[in-house]
Amino acid sequence: MQDCDESRSKHDEFQQLQSRLKNLWDSFDAQFDSDCDILVVPSLSLDRDELVKVEGCIHYEERLLFSLMRLSNPRTRLIYVTSVPLSPMAIDYYLQLLPGIPFSHARERLLLFSTDDRSLQPLSQKMLDRPRLLERIARALRPDRSVMICYNSTAVERDLAVKLDVPLYALDPDLLYWGTKAGSRQIFAECGLPHPDGSQLVFNDRDLAQVAAELWERQPHLLRMVVKLNEGFSGEGNAILDLRPLGKPNSPIDRVQAISQAFENLSFQGANETWANFKAKIGHLGAIVEAFVEGEGKQSPSVQGCITPMGTVEILSTHDQILGGPDGQIFLGCQFPAAEGYRRQLQDLGLAVGKNLAAKGAIERFGVDFMAVPNSDGSWELEAIEINLRKGGTTHPFMTLKFLTNGYYQLESGLFYSQQGKPKYYVASDNLHKPQYRGLLPNDLMDIIAHHRLHFDTSTETGTVFHLLGSLSEFGKIGLTSIGNSLAEAQDIYQKVEEVLDKETRSIDSQSTLPIAWKCR
Repeated sequence: MQDCDESRSKHDEFQQLQSRLKNLWDSFDAQFDSDCDILVVPSLSLDRDELVKVEGCIHYEERLLFSLMRLSNPRTRLIYVTSVPLSPMAIDYYLQLLPGIPFSHARERLLLFSTDDRSLQPLSQKMLDRPRLLERIARALRPDRSVMICYNSTAVERDLAVKLDVPLYALDPDLLYWGTKAGSRQIFAECGLPHPDGSQLVFNDRDLAQVAAELWERQPHLLRMVVKLNEGFSGEGNAILDLRPLGKPNSPIDRVQAISQAFENLSFQGANETWANFKAKIGHLGAIVEAFVEGEGKQSPSVQGCITPMGTVEILSTHDQILGGPDGQIFLGCQFPAAEGYRRQLQDLGLAVGKNLAAKGAIERFGVDFMAVPNSDGSWELEAIEINLRKGGTTHPFMTLKFLTNGYYQLESGLFYSQQGKPKYYVASDNLHKPQYRGLLPNDLMDIIAHHRLHFDTSTETGTVFHLLGSLSEFGKIGLTSIGNSLAEAQDIYQKVEEVLDKETRSIDSQSTLPIAWKCR
């Protein structure tokens, strides 16, 4: 009973905190005259077994470094917390991108804290475990002018917000179900969105085989199914069940048995996944099964939106996702905007989902992923796949573009325009990942960028902005957003970056990566 009362007390405290967001919203959202303290806690508070599949995952805390561009507002102060200290080069790199603000002025309004803890425990929990660190952060914040933002919101982020007495601009953790695979399907049904036939949530492999057999009976012409852990992310929790080798079982019992035996041969999207491990996760996280969307020339677009503390729903962007992995289920990157043939339809469907979420009490970012299959007449069939109630792989490239250009997204065209009225496009990825890039330090990358003029040019508002600098040396992995005045130009810029990095790292013995000035010494 005491634990229940304590939980209710924390819940009530959190709700009181959240009521302050409406009063702070005008200042927090102001594009040019913001006056608030922003606490950035980029904690990846996700299932640890799923998170470990993402190589260099601890450095994904750097994906929210686009928030430093908020310091272009001269009265904004920003506190950024990470598990391990950020490279000074990475901080300098972002601050030098700020339009119209002296570097020194922005740097004085930025405070950096670290827990010095490389474990896979969520950053938010690491902070709660360090009361002296919390005291220092609390002293740095103005109580009546502070907002906390995060990558995703769980009970741990809620506890952290209450502990620091700072409202959390993020989803109430009580609503997390609506961002799961099963919750997404329920919202799609409520909104009347087309989505693949599938199952309810189950928690063991016997029930999974049963609901898969029922789906097969409803859809006898299915070739493949997707088995999804209810809380998987970036496609890492998906597996493909190929029905073609199973023949045509004669009875429901035979179908269940055939599927049960086929689970051993699932095509797992996560690296080094096994059926034994996956089955254990079903018991912990739950799973669903749904029809695999087939189709020649299919695409995987998404729409992103935002729900303000006042309940207003805004569409922010559309993207075509770049997918990889064994069966094209793993998110590798994106290009903006989504194809013209369906981007307006994406906006309409995204708005319907956003209004449903707002009615349930959700706030902040949401994204909806789709599959798009072309018809013979040039139109597209869209199938809603899942909802993400967090900052995703499309968040940081779009926000980087917005803060760099002070531009705006136009709903009528689905395009983003700079202040000069030019439409802007980009290609972005967290996964430019090659073994030969290992050993490159952030300083080395800056040398290469400068020598080959790969950096973002503020005069033309084109070029590349890099992120995940911390994962480069250890994992050979870098993130980037290549911005152009057309999609073709953005693709060319991205390709040039990859070609240059490949050339610079082809042979450490035969080719130096030092700039020309150093070679002459």
